[in-house]
Amino acid sequence: MVATAAKQAEQLRLDGNTYFKKDRLGAAIDAYTEAIALCPSVPIYWTNRALCHRKRNEWTRVEEDCRRAIQLDHHSVKAHYMLGLALLQRKEYAEGVKELEKALDLGRGANPKGYMVEEIWQELSRAKYLAWEHESTKRSWELRNLKDTCEAALKEKHFLDNCGDQGAVDGTTQSISEQLKALDRVFQKASEVDTPTEVPDYLCCKITLDIFRDPVIAPSGVTYERAVILDHLQKVGKFDPITRETLYPSQLIPNFALKEAVRAYLEKHGWAYKMD
Repeated sequence: MVATAAKQAEQLRLDGNTYFKKDRLGAAIDAYTEAIALCPSVPIYWTNRALCHRKRNEWTRVEEDCRRAIQLDHHSVKAHYMLGLALLQRKEYAEGVKELEKALDLGRGANPKGYMVEEIWQELSRAKYLAWEHESTKRSWELRNLKDTCEAALKEKHFLDNCGDQGAVDGTTQSISEQLKALDRVFQKASEVDTPTEVPDYLCCKITLDIFRDPVIAPSGVTYERAVILDHLQKVGKFDPITRETLYPSQLIPNFALKEAVRAYLEKHGWAYKMD
Protein backbone atom coordinates (compact mmCIF):
# COMPACT_ATOMS: atom_id res chain seq x y z
CA MET A 1 0.00 0.00 0.00
CA VAL A 2 2.80 2.42 0.95
CA ALA A 3 4.77 1.53 -2.17
CA THR A 4 1.70 2.08 -4.33
CA ALA A 5 1.08 5.53 -2.80
CA ALA A 6 4.72 6.50 -3.31
CA LYS A 7 4.58 5.37 -6.93
CA GLN A 8 1.37 7.33 -7.54
CA ALA A 9 2.86 10.41 -5.87
CA GLU A 10 5.97 10.22 -8.03
CA GLN A 11 3.86 9.98 -11.17
CA LEU A 12 1.91 13.02 -10.03
CA ARG A 13 5.20 14.87 -9.58
CA LEU A 14 6.19 14.03 -13.13
CA ASP A 15 2.77 15.14 -14.37
CA GLY A 16 3.18 18.37 -12.42
CA ASN A 17 6.58 18.95 -14.01
CA THR A 18 5.04 18.52 -17.45
CA TYR A 19 2.26 21.00 -16.66
CA PHE A 20 4.78 23.45 -15.24
CA LYS A 21 6.89 23.37 -18.42
CA LYS A 22 3.75 24.15 -20.39
CA ASP A 23 2.99 27.03 -18.00
CA ARG A 24 -0.19 25.30 -16.83
CA LEU A 25 0.43 26.37 -13.27
CA GLY A 26 -3.02 25.53 -11.90
CA ALA A 27 -2.79 21.97 -13.15
CA ALA A 28 0.76 21.67 -11.84
CA ILE A 29 -0.29 22.88 -8.40
CA ASP A 30 -3.13 20.35 -8.34
CA ALA A 31 -0.76 17.53 -9.27
CA TYR A 32 1.79 18.47 -6.61
CA THR A 33 -0.98 18.89 -4.03
CA GLU A 34 -2.21 15.37 -4.74
CA ALA A 35 1.35 14.08 -4.45
CA ILE A 36 1.67 15.82 -1.08
CA ALA A 37 -1.59 14.27 0.10
CA LEU A 38 -0.21 10.82 -0.72
CA CYS A 39 3.36 11.39 0.57
CA PRO A 40 3.57 14.56 2.70
CA SER A 41 7.10 13.77 3.89
CA VAL A 42 8.76 14.26 0.49
CA PRO A 43 10.23 17.81 0.44
CA ILE A 44 10.53 18.12 -3.34
CA TYR A 45 6.75 18.01 -3.71
CA TRP A 46 6.54 21.07 -1.46
CA THR A 47 9.31 23.00 -3.25
CA ASN A 48 7.83 22.19 -6.66
CA ARG A 49 4.49 23.58 -5.56
CA ALA A 50 6.25 26.60 -4.05
CA LEU A 51 7.89 27.26 -7.42
CA CYS A 52 4.43 27.40 -9.02
CA HIS A 53 3.25 29.85 -6.36
CA ARG A 54 6.37 31.91 -6.99
CA LYS A 55 5.54 32.25 -10.69
CA ARG A 56 2.08 33.42 -9.65
CA ASN A 57 3.56 35.88 -7.14
CA GLU A 58 1.65 34.16 -4.35
CA TRP A 59 4.39 34.75 -1.82
CA THR A 60 2.51 33.78 1.32
CA ARG A 61 1.98 30.32 -0.11
CA VAL A 62 5.60 30.19 -1.25
CA GLU A 63 6.70 30.86 2.32
CA GLU A 64 4.34 28.24 3.77
CA ASP A 65 5.47 25.49 1.39
CA CYS A 66 9.16 26.33 1.77
CA ARG A 67 9.00 26.30 5.56
CA ARG A 68 7.40 22.87 5.40
CA ALA A 69 10.07 21.64 2.98
CA ILE A 70 12.82 22.91 5.30
CA GLN A 71 11.26 21.05 8.21
CA LEU A 72 11.60 17.88 6.13
CA ASP A 73 15.02 18.69 4.71
CA HIS A 74 17.22 21.36 6.30
CA HIS A 75 19.60 21.14 3.32
CA SER A 76 17.09 22.02 0.60
CA VAL A 77 18.72 24.74 -1.49
CA LYS A 78 15.51 25.61 -3.32
CA ALA A 79 13.48 25.84 -0.12
CA HIS A 80 15.89 28.24 1.58
CA TYR A 81 16.25 30.23 -1.65
CA MET A 82 12.54 30.73 -2.30
CA LEU A 83 11.85 31.35 1.39
CA GLY A 84 14.43 34.13 1.25
CA LEU A 85 12.68 35.67 -1.75
CA ALA A 86 9.31 35.42 0.00
CA LEU A 87 10.66 37.17 3.09
CA LEU A 88 12.04 39.98 0.95
CA GLN A 89 8.56 40.51 -0.45
CA ARG A 90 7.38 41.13 3.12
CA LYS A 91 10.33 43.49 3.60
CA GLU A 92 11.81 41.14 6.17
CA TYR A 93 15.23 41.97 4.77
CA ALA A 94 17.43 40.63 7.56
CA GLU A 95 15.69 37.25 7.64
CA GLY A 96 15.54 37.12 3.87
CA VAL A 97 19.30 37.68 3.65
CA LYS A 98 19.89 34.87 6.16
CA GLU A 99 17.88 32.40 4.10
CA LEU A 100 19.62 33.41 0.86
CA GLU A 101 23.02 33.06 2.53
CA LYS A 102 22.02 29.60 3.71
CA ALA A 103 20.89 28.69 0.19
CA LEU A 104 24.16 29.98 -1.26
CA ASP A 105 26.27 28.00 1.20
CA LEU A 106 24.29 24.83 0.53
CA GLY A 107 24.39 25.43 -3.23
CA ARG A 108 28.14 25.86 -3.24
CA GLY A 109 28.53 22.62 -1.33
CA ALA A 110 26.22 20.67 -3.61
CA ASN A 111 27.17 22.11 -6.99
CA PRO A 112 29.59 25.08 -6.93
CA LYS A 113 29.31 25.67 -10.69
CA GLY A 114 25.57 25.12 -10.94
CA TYR A 115 23.28 27.76 -12.43
CA MET A 116 21.47 28.24 -9.12
CA VAL A 117 24.61 29.43 -7.33
CA GLU A 118 24.93 32.45 -9.61
CA GLU A 119 21.20 33.13 -9.46
CA ILE A 120 21.22 32.98 -5.66
CA TRP A 121 24.31 35.19 -5.56
CA GLN A 122 22.59 37.86 -7.65
CA GLU A 123 19.47 37.80 -5.47
CA LEU A 124 21.59 37.90 -2.32
CA SER A 125 23.47 40.95 -3.57
CA ARG A 126 20.17 42.66 -4.36
CA ALA A 127 18.74 41.66 -0.97
CA LYS A 128 21.71 43.04 0.91
CA TYR A 129 21.46 46.32 -0.95
CA LEU A 130 17.73 46.50 -0.14
CA ALA A 131 18.53 45.80 3.51
CA TRP A 132 21.19 48.52 3.52
CA GLU A 133 18.86 50.97 1.76
CA HIS A 134 16.05 50.23 4.24
CA GLU A 135 18.30 50.74 7.25
CA SER A 136 19.97 53.83 5.80
CA THR A 137 16.58 55.44 5.13
CA LYS A 138 15.52 54.68 8.69
CA ARG A 139 18.75 56.14 10.08
CA SER A 140 18.40 59.23 7.90
CA TRP A 141 14.96 59.98 9.35
CA GLU A 142 16.23 59.40 12.88
CA LEU A 143 19.20 61.72 12.29
CA ARG A 144 16.94 64.38 10.80
CA ASN A 145 14.58 64.26 13.78
CA LEU A 146 17.47 64.27 16.25
CA LYS A 147 19.07 67.22 14.49
CA ASP A 148 15.81 69.20 14.59
CA THR A 149 15.44 68.42 18.29
CA CYS A 150 19.02 69.50 19.02
CA GLU A 151 18.61 72.75 17.07
CA ALA A 152 15.38 73.57 18.88
CA ALA A 153 16.93 72.82 22.26
CA LEU A 154 20.00 74.94 21.46
CA LYS A 155 17.92 77.93 20.40
CA GLU A 156 15.70 77.61 23.46
CA LYS A 157 18.74 77.46 25.77
CA HIS A 158 20.21 80.62 24.29
CA PHE A 159 16.85 82.37 24.51
CA LEU A 160 16.45 81.49 28.19
CA ASP A 161 20.09 82.33 29.03
CA ASN A 162 19.81 85.76 27.46
CA CYS A 163 16.21 86.55 28.18
CA GLY A 164 16.04 90.19 29.21
CA ASP A 165 19.75 90.80 28.55
CA GLN A 166 19.40 92.99 25.47
CA GLY A 167 23.07 93.96 25.50
CA ALA A 168 24.13 90.40 24.81
CA VAL A 169 21.82 89.85 21.82
CA ASP A 170 24.44 90.42 19.08
CA GLY A 171 27.02 88.16 20.73
CA THR A 172 24.40 85.53 21.42
CA THR A 173 23.19 85.56 17.83
CA GLN A 174 26.72 85.00 16.60
CA SER A 175 27.24 82.20 19.14
CA ILE A 176 24.02 80.46 18.07
CA SER A 177 25.02 80.71 14.42
CA GLU A 178 28.42 79.16 15.05
CA GLN A 179 27.00 76.36 17.17
CA LEU A 180 24.30 75.56 14.62
CA LYS A 181 26.97 75.30 11.93
CA ALA A 182 29.01 72.98 14.14
CA LEU A 183 25.92 70.89 14.79
CA ASP A 184 25.26 70.70 11.06
CA ARG A 185 28.83 69.46 10.43
CA VAL A 186 28.42 66.74 13.07
CA PHE A 187 25.23 65.41 11.52
CA GLN A 188 26.64 65.71 8.00
CA LYS A 189 29.54 63.50 9.05
CA ALA A 190 27.17 61.02 10.70
CA SER A 191 25.14 60.66 7.50
CA GLU A 192 28.14 59.91 5.24
CA VAL A 193 27.91 56.14 5.86
CA ASP A 194 24.45 56.16 4.24
CA THR A 195 25.58 58.05 1.14
CA PRO A 196 26.28 55.71 -1.82
CA THR A 197 29.66 56.25 -3.46
CA GLU A 198 31.02 55.19 -6.82
CA VAL A 199 33.30 52.18 -6.57
CA PRO A 200 36.91 53.00 -7.63
CA ASP A 201 38.01 51.52 -10.97
CA TYR A 202 40.86 49.56 -9.43
CA LEU A 203 38.35 47.54 -7.41
CA CYS A 204 36.46 46.47 -10.55
CA CYS A 205 37.10 43.77 -13.12
CA LYS A 206 38.33 45.18 -16.44
CA ILE A 207 36.07 42.82 -18.38
CA THR A 208 32.75 43.08 -16.53
CA LEU A 209 33.39 46.50 -14.92
CA ASP A 210 31.69 45.03 -11.84
CA ILE A 211 33.25 45.00 -8.38
CA PHE A 212 35.59 42.07 -7.72
CA ARG A 213 34.33 39.05 -5.79
CA ASP A 214 37.12 36.54 -6.41
CA PRO A 215 40.03 38.38 -8.07
CA VAL A 216 42.95 36.48 -9.63
CA ILE A 217 46.10 37.95 -11.11
CA ALA A 218 47.65 36.87 -14.43
CA PRO A 219 51.41 36.80 -15.22
CA SER A 220 50.92 40.09 -17.07
CA GLY A 221 50.01 41.72 -13.75
CA VAL A 222 46.40 42.30 -14.77
CA THR A 223 43.73 41.17 -12.30
CA TYR A 224 40.48 39.58 -13.44
CA GLU A 225 37.37 38.09 -11.87
CA ARG A 226 38.13 34.36 -11.64
CA ALA A 227 34.89 33.04 -13.16
CA VAL A 228 35.05 35.55 -16.03
CA ILE A 229 38.66 34.90 -17.04
CA LEU A 230 38.19 31.13 -16.81
CA ASP A 231 35.15 31.41 -19.06
CA HIS A 232 37.21 33.46 -21.52
CA LEU A 233 40.04 30.91 -21.55
CA GLN A 234 37.61 28.08 -22.17
CA LYS A 235 35.40 29.65 -24.82
CA VAL A 236 37.60 32.24 -26.53
CA GLY A 237 41.17 31.06 -26.26
CA LYS A 238 44.18 30.53 -24.02
CA PHE A 239 45.39 34.12 -24.00
CA ASP A 240 45.22 37.20 -21.82
CA PRO A 241 42.29 39.29 -23.14
CA ILE A 242 44.16 42.56 -22.56
CA THR A 243 47.81 41.80 -23.32
CA ARG A 244 47.04 38.93 -25.75
CA GLU A 245 49.83 36.90 -24.19
CA THR A 246 49.43 33.13 -23.84
CA LEU A 247 47.62 32.31 -20.60
CA TYR A 248 46.55 29.06 -18.93
CA PRO A 249 44.25 28.57 -15.92
CA SER A 250 47.10 27.15 -13.85
CA GLN A 251 48.92 30.49 -14.15
CA LEU A 252 46.19 32.42 -12.35
CA ILE A 253 46.98 33.31 -8.74
CA PRO A 254 44.47 34.60 -6.14
CA ASN A 255 44.92 38.33 -5.55
CA PHE A 256 44.41 38.31 -1.79
CA ALA A 257 45.55 41.91 -1.35
CA LEU A 258 42.93 43.23 -3.75
CA LYS A 259 40.28 40.93 -2.30
CA GLU A 260 40.95 42.37 1.14
CA ALA A 261 40.85 45.90 -0.27
CA VAL A 262 37.41 45.20 -1.75
CA ARG A 263 36.18 43.76 1.54
CA ALA A 264 37.44 46.78 3.47
CA TYR A 265 35.85 49.20 1.00
CA LEU A 266 32.48 47.48 1.13
CA GLU A 267 32.47 47.31 4.91
CA LYS A 268 33.41 50.98 5.19
CA HIS A 269 30.55 52.03 2.92
CA GLY A 270 28.01 49.70 4.48
CA TRP A 271 27.68 47.38 1.48
CA ALA A 272 27.28 43.84 2.80
CA TYR A 273 28.40 41.80 -0.20
CA LYS A 274 29.58 38.29 0.67
CA MET A 275 33.08 37.59 -0.65
CA ASP A 276 33.86 34.17 -2.09
